[in-house]
Amino acid sequence: MSEVRVDAVVIGGGPGGYPCGIRLGQLKIKAAVVEKQYWGGVCLNVGCIPSKAVIHAAKTFEKIGHADDLGITVGKPTIDMAKLQAWKGGVVGKLTGGVKTLLKGNGTQVIEGTAKLAKPGPDGHRVIVDGPSGQTTIIARSVVIATGSRPMEIPGFKVDQGRIIDSTGALALDHVPKRLVVIGGGYIGLELGIVYAKFGSKVTVVEALPSILASMDKDCVAVVARKLKKMGVEVMTDAKAKSWEDKGDRAVLTVEKDGKPVTIDADKILLSIGRRPNTEGLGLEEVGVALDKRGYIVADDQCKTNVGGIYAIGDVIGGMMLAHKATKEGETVAEILAGHKAAVDVRVIPAVVFTDPEIASAGLTEDEAKAKGHTVKVGKFPFAALGRALSVNDTEGFAKVVCDARTEEILGVHIVGNGASDLISEAALAIEMGAVVQDLNLTVHPHPTLSEAIREAAAAAIGEAVHIINR
Repeated sequence: MSEVRVDAVVIGGGPGGYPCGIRLGQLKIKAAVVEKQYWGGVCLNVGCIPSKAVIHAAKTFEKIGHADDLGITVGKPTIDMAKLQAWKGGVVGKLTGGVKTLLKGNGTQVIEGTAKLAKPGPDGHRVIVDGPSGQTTIIARSVVIATGSRPMEIPGFKVDQGRIIDSTGALALDHVPKRLVVIGGGYIGLELGIVYAKFGSKVTVVEALPSILASMDKDCVAVVARKLKKMGVEVMTDAKAKSWEDKGDRAVLTVEKDGKPVTIDADKILLSIGRRPNTEGLGLEEVGVALDKRGYIVADDQCKTNVGGIYAIGDVIGGMMLAHKATKEGETVAEILAGHKAAVDVRVIPAVVFTDPEIASAGLTEDEAKAKGHTVKVGKFPFAALGRALSVNDTEGFAKVVCDARTEEILGVHIVGNGASDLISEAALAIEMGAVVQDLNLTVHPHPTLSEAIREAAAAAIGEAVHIINR
């Protein structure tokens, strides 16, 4: 057994853990990061990055199929899944390969293996790592838990990556299934369902709630719902998956809809009903780290747990389970450990759904703002009236600005359409700075660009839009 002594050890090398380790190194804190499987975490390896690669491929595939609209004559496109998987793997490899290099380059030690907390000694916390070369004991003043999350399952639907697949399996398919049923109408299920619908699958989405994407702006969701219908994707809301049978040549799913059983034939069933924190097997009980009733680690705005010297970041503490939230928390903890006055003090964390069209949100929806007691003004600007959107033949969607009617402070911005994911950062900055709608309206935006939609929506909120009729 070997022994390593550091000032801080980070358990988990995902989008929370590895930035924390890099920042610790930059701040001259002697640190180590432990990872058991994926350097870069689920996000870089089997989540955010590979999914966006296949989403891009699907969008390109669809655009080629409609090239005639632009006067470009091409043959009917076909998809080679083996080549797509190879290209996707290359994208992932370039990013994940750089994680350990960045950590080492900043002076942070990299340790591979499975970590578990043990009872602390007089000289600090103890983390036992079982790795390829044996067992290592890490002694550290501070521990940062960044172990992420994993897909949830429901009884009777054990993921075997055969008939029943999760998002990891869906991203690794070597063929396009003829019939795909997606259980769960959240962002992951819809993103991947749309990919395979574009590639030619008959896709059915089964959602237990009354609406898909229930947490997003309902006007934005309506645009995506129309596109799903146009693509031939069947969406069943208020429907619960109850059981399934393997019939040899197909799976038969039984769904409860309006109190009655409905059966659906499928070649693959994608289970995408949410994620749960990876807190088991870490020795948290041994050292007394408190969990809430759902199994998340309880932490404050400095990511401190109830045990001195132990911090937790990312999906394991709940909230918005997003990579960029975890990164913010990881960098903040590193600064706290370096003695800086820091906390996760943010007004807004933007969220993006990479459906087609994309949805991006920052701040409160119209309904949320009203529920908080605001009288609101709302401005919307359709992409159909936007020169850039027309010129790239992608006019579905709009930008929407929600502000307080009295102060005109921007409360939320919601965008559905081409490029929404790249446009939302301006909105996040505006809300973070406490901007009012005139701040957006009076900022000159370049023409012709998609970003003009945000300025036009801000102008519409106060009746000053010039490219649409004001309400």
